[in-house]
Amino acid sequence: MKYPMTKQGAEALETELKHLKNTMRPQITQAIAEARELGDLKENAEYHAAREQQGMVEARIRDIEGRLSNAQVIDPTTIPHSGKVIFGTTVEIANVDTDESVVYQIVGEDEADIKIRKISVGSPIARALVGKEEGDVVAVKTPSGVVEYEIVEVRHL
Repeated sequence: MKYPMTKQGAEALETELKHLKNTMRPQITQAIAEARELGDLKENAEYHAAREQQGMVEARIRDIEGRLSNAQVIDPTTIPHSGKVIFGTTVEIANVDTDESVVYQIVGEDEADIKIRKISVGSPIARALVGKEEGDVVAVKTPSGVVEYEIVEVRHL
């Protein structure tokens, strides 16, 4: 099964993968070699720490490679603007009661970070928005009850 991911999200994972393979992996290999030279490995804290770090880096490399191989990379800038909310679009919504507006980009699970206004396509608010159009009002179930939002603008950034 393919998982949607924005072009920026895929590029960020590729950058991290390159760093892990080209920088971290050689550093850890060097640290293990240096720790081995210190002698007895049973009580060698440096050796055990380096091996543990190596295990974590190799697990992260496998994780990223798996995510990238199962990614369906979507570049929202190449999709014609229709005013409809789809994966990858940036959406300005306004709370119908308070008139407060907020802007979110709808991204894949791996990319979601509420601090930078990127929400997962699987989140309740994104599920309510996807498929709707500018001007539509959507009801979103939140822990404090149902909140209605009007879709002000859909952007392909």
